[in-house]
Amino acid sequence: MANFVTHTEDTAPIEALPIISKMTKSYGFLPNLLGTMAESPALLEAYTTLAGIFDKTSLTQTERQVVMMTNNLLNDCEYCMAAHSVISKMSGVEADVIEGLRNNTALADPQLEALRQFTITVNKTRGWPEQQAVEAFLNAGYTEQNILEVILGTSLKVLSNYTNHIAQTPLDDAFKPAKWSKEDLQNAA
Repeated sequence: MANFVTHTEDTAPIEALPIISKMTKSYGFLPNLLGTMAESPALLEAYTTLAGIFDKTSLTQTERQVVMMTNNLLNDCEYCMAAHSVISKMSGVEADVIEGLRNNTALADPQLEALRQFTITVNKTRGWPEQQAVEAFLNAGYTEQNILEVILGTSLKVLSNYTNHIAQTPLDDAFKPAKWSKEDLQNAA
């Protein structure tokens, strides 16, 4: 079994250092996901660049978190569910939205629920949604641009979720209060 290192500024490959330094300043600490990704400076750059691009989409902060947390849940990523629960709260996402996403329950806001359902469909069909799902999403007030932005957000989560699965990234202390597991979700059902 592979034993991935969670790098720091002292151990990371030199090519990863500019990103690690920037992210440490941004977060106030270096999240373990980014420390793990630093083993491959190209992956670290791809993830942080794509995250910055996703932030530039027409989707609101709440909508972006709906896309990311829905994918985190579907991909069973315990690290990212905890991290994005904390990040969502810090970003002003309503508590009922965060709880709905963590518990895989319908969101009260019909437009956000349409976004959640479309994201589920994109993930589960591996990008082959039926025309009915596309039309329902558009009828909820979203656009063709938003369809492509859901694909962008889904792609972003593949990078982080799969990294966490394979590397078994340890949860940061900052995210531990929002710990989440698939088993907890199943036991609550």
